[in-house]
Amino acid sequence: MVSGSLDGDSSVYDKEREGVGGESSGEEGRGTWKHAAFHVATTIATPAAYAPLPFAVSSLGWPLGVASLVGATVATWYSSLLIASLWGWNGKKQTTYRHLAGSIYGSGGYWSIAFFQQVASLGNNIAIQIAAGTSLKAVYKYYQRDGTLTLQHFIIFFGAFELFLSQLPNIHSLRWVNAVCTFSTVGFAGTAIGVTIYNGKKINRESVSYSMQGSSSLKIFKAYNALGAIAFSFGDAMLPEIQSTIREPAKKNMYKGVSTAYGIIVLTYWQLAFCGYWAFGSNVQPYIVASLTDPKWTTVMANLFAVIQISGCFQIYCRPTYAYFEESSMLSNKTTCGVPFQKHMIRLIFTSIYMVLIRSLLQPCLSSEILFLFVELSGLLHWTSSSLL
Repeated sequence: MVSGSLDGDSSVYDKEREGVGGESSGEEGRGTWKHAAFHVATTIATPAAYAPLPFAVSSLGWPLGVASLVGATVATWYSSLLIASLWGWNGKKQTTYRHLAGSIYGSGGYWSIAFFQQVASLGNNIAIQIAAGTSLKAVYKYYQRDGTLTLQHFIIFFGAFELFLSQLPNIHSLRWVNAVCTFSTVGFAGTAIGVTIYNGKKINRESVSYSMQGSSSLKIFKAYNALGAIAFSFGDAMLPEIQSTIREPAKKNMYKGVSTAYGIIVLTYWQLAFCGYWAFGSNVQPYIVASLTDPKWTTVMANLFAVIQISGCFQIYCRPTYAYFEESSMLSNKTTCGVPFQKHMIRLIFTSIYMVLIRSLLQPCLSSEILFLFVELSGLLHWTSSSLL
């Protein structure tokens, strides 16, 4: 590990570090460990990430599936604590992943992590918009079977809501939004687990098979797909950004927040993954809600919980892009001449451009094959960003 700083470039990065992530001086460092837990849980424990885990376990079988899930949990929890421990690395507060990488590896590390983080965030938010639109459409179809609204409409509705939330200035201002999202995580998991057990008991248990189906090449492909799904479900490319919102002692509070969030992950990820595989065996669907048949209203509840939760996750992953914009001083007091209205208008324009960008990138991803590649790429980039540190 390189212990040097950025040498000649350090002044540039130090200047960028001021107010990073949109944290104003009045808000920065005011969060508690509970707020950290809300942010981390919202970022990682999203239904869009862990609802496919029963299918992932079924693609690996009981021994390898359990070992992979438990191993990923322990490894990412430990790596998250390591990243939190680097808060004061090199004598400076490392408020973003890219600044931390730059402090350790120099400008090459800075720009590499900046690239990985942006691509992972974009890929994650594209997948989230499709997942949210699909869940909203499922709720709509439950009440309006002959309704004419399409997936595209619900993606636009979700995007409009995210544009509204994007006017909140920073991650700290999302703390209560993410508190609701965290409770929605538990609500989704509790609903899905309960209905999974209910449906599993109604099935003739002798008809449930746990053997892996298909040819050897198909089994290998499904195994890699499963490992990618597990990697994606634990991706978190925002830990230093979250830690920058936490009050001192930031390390201790972040340790508590991360550990609490991972406690929630154990209660949700593990239980749903194992219960889903137990209930449906190798016939479990890639998205567990699709396997739930009765009672119908519970799937509506699960989909609503999912939409609420991923609305906060989307916001967290917007913030690196917003930070780049704000670091360019376009939202500084000097640029806006101290006029709050002008500052809000600039933010509205930029966040609108971001939403249009996501929407334009989303269109080709409505193909299931391309969406699969985005999900796998996002998982890979999340792991790459963490492993480089």
